[in-house]
Amino acid sequence: MKRIDVLDDPQTLRKIDKNNMLELCLKTGEFCKEAITLARRFKLPKTVQVSENLQIKYGKPRNIVIAGMGGSAIGGDLLRDWLLDRLSVPVEVCRDYYLPAYADEETLVLVVSYSGETEEALCALLDAVKRKCMTVAVASGGTLISFAKKLHLPYFEARSGFQPRVAVPYLFFPLAIILEKLGLVSGLEKEMQETIHVLKKLAAENSPEVPQEKNLAKKLAWQLRSTIPVVYSFRQYHSVACRFKSELNENSKIPAKYENFPELNHNDVVGWEASERLTKKFTVILIRDPEEPPEIRNRIEATKKLVLNKAAKVLEVQSVGDSQLARMFSVVFLGDLTSVYLAIMLGVDPSPVKIITAMKNEMKRKFDIVERLKKELNTLTG
Repeated sequence: MKRIDVLDDPQTLRKIDKNNMLELCLKTGEFCKEAITLARRFKLPKTVQVSENLQIKYGKPRNIVIAGMGGSAIGGDLLRDWLLDRLSVPVEVCRDYYLPAYADEETLVLVVSYSGETEEALCALLDAVKRKCMTVAVASGGTLISFAKKLHLPYFEARSGFQPRVAVPYLFFPLAIILEKLGLVSGLEKEMQETIHVLKKLAAENSPEVPQEKNLAKKLAWQLRSTIPVVYSFRQYHSVACRFKSELNENSKIPAKYENFPELNHNDVVGWEASERLTKKFTVILIRDPEEPPEIRNRIEATKKLVLNKAAKVLEVQSVGDSQLARMFSVVFLGDLTSVYLAIMLGVDPSPVKIITAMKNEMKRKFDIVERLKKELNTLTG
C-alpha cells in the first residue's frame, strides 16, 4: 500500500495506532466540556492551615505562577496567551524545580502535573508552600494529590488514564475558571462554549472517514512527510506554535522547531541564507488569523517573499472561530490531528514516548528526588 493511501484505510490506521491516540484527539471537544463542568465545582478556601506555624491565605493575587513541565505546562502557556490583554496581573509559566524569587504570599501558584509524579512539579509545590504562596494542585492523582491532601491544599483532580498531551482540556480550563473565581477575569463561558462547538465541527471534518482530498489534517501530514517542520506564529499563538511543534515531536517522533513574529525577523530568518541543499529539508507552517494586526501581516508576507522560497514548502494554517479562544484551540486541534496522521503515515504508534520514560527511569535510578521531598513534607506538616 502506498503511503498516500494509508490514511484512508481504517484497518491500517487501527493497526499502527495501537493505543487509539487518533480517537482520543477527536474527542477533545467532549473532554473540554467535561473539564469545564468539573472545574465549575472546584472551590477555593479562604485559608489553609498547613501546620501549627504555617497558614496560607487565599485572595486576589498580585501575580500568578503556573508550575509544570511538558504537556502539563502547555495549559499555562495557552492561558497566558489567551488572557494576555485581559489580565491585570502578570502570569509566568515556570518549568523548573523552584519558583522565581518574587513568589510570596501574594502569588497564586498553580502546580500542574497530569501524572502527579513530575519531580519538578512536586519540588515547586513544596517551594510554594514554604513561601506561603496561594498554592493549588492540578493532577489526575499520584504523589502531587497525595502531597496536597497532607498539606490541606486545594486541588483539582483531573480525569485519569491519558497521556498528558491528550489531557490538555483538564489542565487548561480549571486554571481559567480558578482565575474567574478569584475575580481576575470574567465572561469566559461564551468563548468556552464556542470552542467546544468549533472542535466538534473540526473533528467531523478531519475524521478518519473523511478522505484525504477533503481532510485538511491528512493533507498537512502528507505535505510534511520527509521534511523537518518549522512552525511560525505571532502573539496569542506563541503557545499554539509550541504545542504544534511538541505534538510533532511526541506523536510523530520527528524533530521540529517553532519561532515567533516579530522576533524571528531579527535572527531566525538569517538561517535561510544557507544553501538550498540544507533549507529544502524544512517545511514552514505559518499560523494565520483573520484578525492579524497589519504590522504582523506585513511581516509574514515580507518573510514569505524574501526568504521562505528556499524552504521545501510553505503551508498556511488558518484559525477558525469568532473568539480568540476558539481560534487558538482550532489550530491546537489541527496540529494534534496532523501529528497523529503523520505518525501513522510513518508507520509509528503515536502514543509511546520511550525516550521520556527512559529519562525518568534514569533520573530515578541516579537520584530519587521524590523520597527526599517526602521527608521535607513531613517536616512542613510537623
